Order: sequence, then structure tokens, then C-alpha cells
Amino acid sequence: MKKLLTIAGIIVLLSCISFAFNSQDKEAAGSFQKEKIINSSEPGFFDPSAGALRGLKQFFDYSGFNNVTAGYLVMILVGLVFIFLAIRFGYEPLLLIPIGTGILIGNIPFLQTEGVNLQLGIYQEGSVMNYLYFGVLKGIYPPLIFLGIGAMTDFSSLISNPRLMLLGAAAQVGIFLTFLGALVLGFSPPEAGAIGIIGGADGPTAIFISSKLANGINMLADGTTVKNLIGPIAIAAYSYMALVPVIQPPIMKLFTTRKERLIRMKPPRAVSRTEKIMFPITGLLLTAFISPSSLPLLGMLFFGNLLKESGVTKRLAETARTSLIDIITIVLGLTVGASTQADVFLTSESMLIFILGALSFMIATAGGLIFAKVMNLFLSRENKINPLVGAAGVSAVPDSARVVQNIGLKEDPSNHLLMHAMAPNVSGVIGSAVAAGILLSFLL
Repeated sequence: MKKLLTIAGIIVLLSCISFAFNSQDKEAAGSFQKEKIINSSEPGFFDPSAGALRGLKQFFDYSGFNNVTAGYLVMILVGLVFIFLAIRFGYEPLLLIPIGTGILIGNIPFLQTEGVNLQLGIYQEGSVMNYLYFGVLKGIYPPLIFLGIGAMTDFSSLISNPRLMLLGAAAQVGIFLTFLGALVLGFSPPEAGAIGIIGGADGPTAIFISSKLANGINMLADGTTVKNLIGPIAIAAYSYMALVPVIQPPIMKLFTTRKERLIRMKPPRAVSRTEKIMFPITGLLLTAFISPSSLPLLGMLFFGNLLKESGVTKRLAETARTSLIDIITIVLGLTVGASTQADVFLTSESMLIFILGALSFMIATAGGLIFAKVMNLFLSRENKINPLVGAAGVSAVPDSARVVQNIGLKEDPSNHLLMHAMAPNVSGVIGSAVAAGILLSFLL
């Protein structure tokens, strides 16, 4: 309690000093002019008290206490909430802790005035964060993340039951419906395309496409510049990825009956090593020919998987799925978080993006569930699909698949759906990247 009171007292004292300095600016300016005249007329003259006052005032002008606004405090609170959710509830801690810390770093108030560049903020040329942010602006980090994901992913469940890929494709309906909704709300087509990709619940893909379409640099046909929406889109995408265990279960229960949730699926067949090696090669060629714009993402995804499945590049695969992806995740999380600087992030567009992103994610989840029910109309009794696995069509790997497993076990403790759910889950990663490529080909 004493420490708390001490800190509060210091803050109050600093605030009083700030008020005193601000109220005496004119008087101090006049006295300083007189001092300059005295100093110029009397060589060697030095007033220690005036020099100390000037130094103290300059120190305070540069401090965060003098430059703080309500917006900065709101964003600092948001960053603390992210860190709390990660530590207390375990919501995507590998993402939310770097992002939350980045939000704190990006919203430390400092002097920002014309002609002064302290090289501190992420948008200030020459700052360390600005150099790291270059990888976000140019779409460098997302393909490297996909390389690591590919090296970690086992596509066996998808290879053994290819029809489940349709569920991953069906879940992408949220992307295109949100794209139309963003157009209705007044966003330009490139901005709407970048917002729509949030429905895939894939943070790296959302960052990649927003760096191409909504980067604050590209020019529209009418001569205006697109808005820089990378920060809001990335934060929305990663937020909904982290909240998969909260958002998806109510939707899953709403669109399925208890009888459907009890459906048992046939165990997946064994997959040969040859099939595992051929899958990334075939997938790379097929998806690249369908959507060449998705090559930076899917090329790295399938390359990483080939490193894993070939069996002769174990060192490279190990590096890709551990050290490399860990480093990129740290840098990406920090820079994305720091890009939420209050004076740039707190806009009406950001609020709309979060609303559209939530709707997009819910529509994507519902799309996978409904399409699974439709597929069951044409399947025999022994081949029916548990509709819950359709919810895993969003590309939040492996969180959506885990949610499906947990909901299935609550209905029937002996009904394990994880391996079945991983098929649409990994196909959702491929589907969201293909959708991003299609949007890029139309809108770039």
C-alpha cells in the first residue's frame, strides 16, 4: 500500500509540475529573451537557476507524462488485457504476449512535433521498430511463418479423406460475404478485400494481403490513397484466432443437433510415405496454377512440408518449425502490436473492422457447419460426417480442431474427432491463402 501511495504521489507531483510549466510558458519565454540579451552583453555570465529551470522543463516536455492522451491510456489498457488473457486463460500466449507487449511499446507517449524526429515510434523513419516493421509492410514475415507451419503440419488426415477439403473451402464463404459488407459500408475495393480475409482466422494471411491492398501507399483510380489498415486488420485477425474457444462453441451448438454431434466417423486410413511426399509437390503445382498470387504463402507452406516429409532434411525442417518460426513470431507480434499507435489506430474505421471481422469469423464457422450437413444428405449412413468438424474449416490451426474435439467429447467421451477435424483445419489454411490470391488478382 505504501509503494502504491508513493507512486501515486510521484504522478501527482509530476502533473503539478507540468501544470506549472504550461501556465508559465509566456512568462518564462519573456524572461529567457531577457537572459539572452544579458548573456550577449555580458560575456561569461551564467545564471544557474535559469539553466536548471530550462533543463528541467525540457526534460518534462520530452517525458511521457507531458505527452499522454486518453487514447494512449486506452491502448495501454488493451495491451494489458491481451497479456492478461494470454497468461490467465492461456489464449494463444505465443501470439498475445508479443502483441500485447508491442501495444504497450507502441503507445508510450513521447514528444511528436514538426521538425523533431526522436526515432522512437514505429512510424518514425530511422527508429528500430520502423526497420522491423519493414517486414510487415513488404509482406516478408507471413511467408516465413507459413514455412514453419508447413514444417509442423501433418496432412495425413486430409490425404486419407480428401472430401473433407470441401469443408475448408466452404468456410471461406465468410471472406467473400464480409468483402461485400465492407463495400456497402463505404470501404474501397482493396480495403474491403483486406478486411474480408479476417474471416479465415489466419493472422499471417491477413497481414500479407493487407500489406498489399491496404498499406497506405497504393493509389486508387480516383487519385486518393488507400488507408493504412494493416494494424487494425492484424489485431482483429489475431484476436479472433485467440478467442476461437470462446466464439465457436455457441455457433456449433446453434447449428447442430445433439444427434448430429454424436455421429461417429470412420477412422482415417493409413497414409504411405510416398503419398506424404507427393502431396506438397502436387499441392504446390495445383494451387499455384489456380491462384499464382498465393504463391508466396502456399509455396513456402508446401516447401516446409516437403522438408518435413522427405526425411532427408531433418535439420532444415527442425529449424523451420522451431527457431525460425519462433523468431518471426516474436518480431511479427511486437511490430503488429506497436503499429496500434493511438493517434493512428483509434479511428472509426478500426471499430468497423473489428465488427466486420467478428461477423466474418462467425459466418465462416457457420458455413463449414452447414456445408457438412448438406454433404450428409448425399452420403451413406456409414460414411456420414459429424457436422462439428465443419467448424474447423477456418484456418486457426490447431485451435479450431481442438474446439471440435472438446465439444465432441462433452457429448460422447469416447468420440474422438481431433484427427477428422484436422483435415478441414489444414485445408482451411490452404483455402484462405487461395482466397487471398484470388482477391489480390482482382484488386491489386
